[in-house]
Amino acid sequence: MELAEYLALTARKSYIEGGSEAHRFMTQAARDAQRITAQMNTGYHSAEELRALFGELTGKAIDETFGLFPPFYTDFGRNIRVGKNVFINSGCCFQDQGGIELGDGCLIGHQVVIATLNHDPDPERREGMTPAPVTLSRNVWVGAHATILPGVTVGEGAIIAAGAVVTKDVPAFTVVGGVPARVLKGVPHGEEK
Repeated sequence: MELAEYLALTARKSYIEGGSEAHRFMTQAARDAQRITAQMNTGYHSAEELRALFGELTGKAIDETFGLFPPFYTDFGRNIRVGKNVFINSGCCFQDQGGIELGDGCLIGHQVVIATLNHDPDPERREGMTPAPVTLSRNVWVGAHATILPGVTVGEGAIIAAGAVVTKDVPAFTVVGGVPARVLKGVPHGEEK
């Protein structure tokens, strides 16, 4: 299986059967991601070196405004897209097989987890998975230790409170928090300031 074929499969949210060709591809891609993240997370690297390593991990050009404080963990890497002025703080873990998109201006706090796969609930087929993308729109701020689950879209300017577990879409310009996360209040923006 080639990367483009695998990405098309996950974009369709197709079921990935345990032991299948797609599952074996995921395993090999995880080894590649481990190699790059081990390099990224070992020793000191300048901002330029980290951008280059992140670009190698994702297979995409990374804007010079991107910032990252290691360590950073992912088990795929090739399905992460980041906009301009994105910052990822230390200890984050991205499970990106299903796709993670961080819009311009996103701020990701310490030890945030973003998951894009759900395992099959049937114990006999538990190795199987269904991918679902996570999208963070422009200027989203995710607080430390938050978890965002598969299939969630976070609207522009929203804030995910520290420790929140986000299980469903988040409206634009709102603050969500709790387990599971719920809307707590609005975020002033534009003429409301």
